[in-house]
Amino acid sequence: MQLKTWNRLVQVAIIVFSVFAFTSKAHAFSVESFFSETMENRLAITAASETESFFESRKSIYDSLQLESIGLQRKVFEYGLKGMDKLIRTGKVQANILSIADLSQPSVNKRLYVIDLDNQQLLFNSLVAHGRRSGKDMATVFSNKLSSNKTSLGFYLTGTTYNGSNGYSLKLEGLENGINNNAMRRAIVVHGANYVSEAFSENHNQTYIGRSQGCPAVPTEIAESLIDGIKDGTCLFIYYPTSTYLKKSSLLR
Repeated sequence: MQLKTWNRLVQVAIIVFSVFAFTSKAHAFSVESFFSETMENRLAITAASETESFFESRKSIYDSLQLESIGLQRKVFEYGLKGMDKLIRTGKVQANILSIADLSQPSVNKRLYVIDLDNQQLLFNSLVAHGRRSGKDMATVFSNKLSSNKTSLGFYLTGTTYNGSNGYSLKLEGLENGINNNAMRRAIVVHGANYVSEAFSENHNQTYIGRSQGCPAVPTEIAESLIDGIKDGTCLFIYYPTSTYLKKSSLLR
């Protein structure tokens, strides 16, 4: 009788110990999960705060540099800032220089804006060419296809420099799939060209400057200094208000 009682006590003790061990393990798991989820939430909030801080702290540059007075619309500047913001978070571009080619303006306008966001300075405001098959005075048709001789819209990463058939040039990497990702294969680069000038349009008795094979060509006299100012990992945004691009671009959503 005593032996049976003893055995039952042992069985009960085993059951109690098993339940305690399971409960402790579950509790530890729930605590670990809680802290893991809390840390993830904190990281997400921190990332969101940093993103807001980058955009908000630079949005005022539009007014301080009076960019409206030289033709750049606020929404175009903020589109460029928004896309750049996302690219910075993925580590793809530097955070200091934003270049915008605003093709909603005619080619005789100085529609290229190179902005130093850190020092709040406008480094360049220049003419820039579009592709010859994108239009004459206005670029209205765009393509990512090889040999199209058209401009591709969207965000680009500036690369390294080289000396080629167009002189000192800057490689560009298109960062938007299906929009401009063929830039390297198309040899789309920044380079100087004598047809990017008011004199060229006057001499040819036309209302637009010369056009390229799709490259954002700039005036020869500033090409070298402009290229050196934006090379090696800065952001270039080529804009036109086509609904196709604005809907398709993941960087603007």
